[in-house]
Amino acid sequence: MNIWIAMAGVLTSVAAASALLWHWRARNRMYARLVAGQADVADLERVELDVGRPREARSLASAFAATRLIRIDQFVGPATLARLRDEALSGIPHMDHSFIPLHKKGNTLSYEQILRRAPHLVAFYYSRSLRQWVSIVTGTTVRTTPLRDQSSLSVLCYRDSGDHINWHYDHNFYRGRHFTVLLALVNRSASGGPSQSRLERQLPDGTAQTVDMPENTLVVFEGSRVRHRVTPTGPGDLRVILSMTYCDDPHTGYLKELVRRVKDTAFFGIRAIWD
Repeated sequence: MNIWIAMAGVLTSVAAASALLWHWRARNRMYARLVAGQADVADLERVELDVGRPREARSLASAFAATRLIRIDQFVGPATLARLRDEALSGIPHMDHSFIPLHKKGNTLSYEQILRRAPHLVAFYYSRSLRQWVSIVTGTTVRTTPLRDQSSLSVLCYRDSGDHINWHYDHNFYRGRHFTVLLALVNRSASGGPSQSRLERQLPDGTAQTVDMPENTLVVFEGSRVRHRVTPTGPGDLRVILSMTYCDDPHTGYLKELVRRVKDTAFFGIRAIWD
């Protein structure tokens, strides 16, 4: 009897693993179809980088090498900013809400939802000009992170009083270096000024340094080396951030992939483990 129970357990495990593998492969094919469907919109040369010229990127490279974080104002042109903002705001009803006591509260539009609903956000993330600019700043040739990584491209929305994320690192689950790129699309209070919510980094002496992010500010940082947080919103605040991740080697192992999926449950719920 024990042998039959053991065999049944093995067969059940194999069947579950096979079903999960089939599901992951089907999801990857779905992502690939969604990306291919953006081809008409993802005209890489249409993205306007007001300050994205190589000379200005090179001037920031030494600062990035020293601090692992740079910020730059008025990054894109008005038309590009308007398109990105409109698509991000239209995605609010489709966001995942998350609340982890003492760590995080907020809303996130996943990569999958962006692929379905926001072609200009996809075009911006994939744009050759943006990737070249980030490559110059970081000193390494960057690539987009994998389709299955829901955090590769997402919209972070802090709109309810107390929305925040506590001190953390953006852990690197890939073989190469990994970078987080944030573009502020909306950052305002009910009175019209900037929101109460602030991006802060922790300095070596343990103190917090505010990273100002008015609308149309771009921030690039190496999240695995920069401990950071977003302070709570106040009543009437709205803070909408386009979050993009790039790396110079997107390969990963099975264990790291599993850990990454567990991490993503903080943003997208338990489904992140199998999706």
